[in-house]
Amino acid sequence: MSEEFLWKGRLGPMNLQISDTTFRPSTISALIARELRIQEGEVAIDVGCGSGVLSIIAAKLGARHVHAIDKSPDVIEVGRANAEANDVADRITFYQGDLFEPLADDVRADVIIGDVSGIPDTLADESGWFPTRGGGGTRGSELPIRMLEEARRRLSAGGRLFLPTGSLQDESSIIEAARRLYTKVRKLTERAIPLPSKLATSQVLSDLVERGVVRVSTRGSRSLWEARVWEVSGVA
Repeated sequence: MSEEFLWKGRLGPMNLQISDTTFRPSTISALIARELRIQEGEVAIDVGCGSGVLSIIAAKLGARHVHAIDKSPDVIEVGRANAEANDVADRITFYQGDLFEPLADDVRADVIIGDVSGIPDTLADESGWFPTRGGGGTRGSELPIRMLEEARRRLSAGGRLFLPTGSLQDESSIIEAARRLYTKVRKLTERAIPLPSKLATSQVLSDLVERGVVRVSTRGSRSLWEARVWEVSGVA
């Protein structure tokens, strides 16, 4: 079963098919899209591609080919349908699997979009944001760090990786890992995002804040979390 989602971010409006197991494009998706830089003829890898919206944008910006990967069981069908609807199906290959595992050993990219699930598992399940459930590990940093480690051998010389992070995860551990694994880590943008009231008042979130895993702030009556996008380059 699928429904239409209207993307209003960069290069939109764009109609996308979203299935019951497809992660919906989010504010983070829009932030990455806004900062994404693609040179004509470059190859990209989109890890955690969901509906394929960032892959489609990369292709429209000039990527020669995009390898798009997601753990959703129907990502190939959903992604291909969206790519065909936006006239870039000939430049995107969709794969189902874990991080870079489905790719041939010799696949390298000039650009890696590393938008993988990155909030603690308990918070991910509480939020309802992730159709296939589960997040980025117990602290929300384990999966993004593993992505950064595995991305090193997939990034071409002079290539760059676009990395989203946020205060709803153990963000400092992710940035520390990025700086250990790569020579350049540059913040591109950040934004404060309101939390849904149900999540803001949940015991799960309260426990994570108390343990120092996540951070939230308040503005008036609203609880906010912070999202950031980084450009990572230069394998250390």
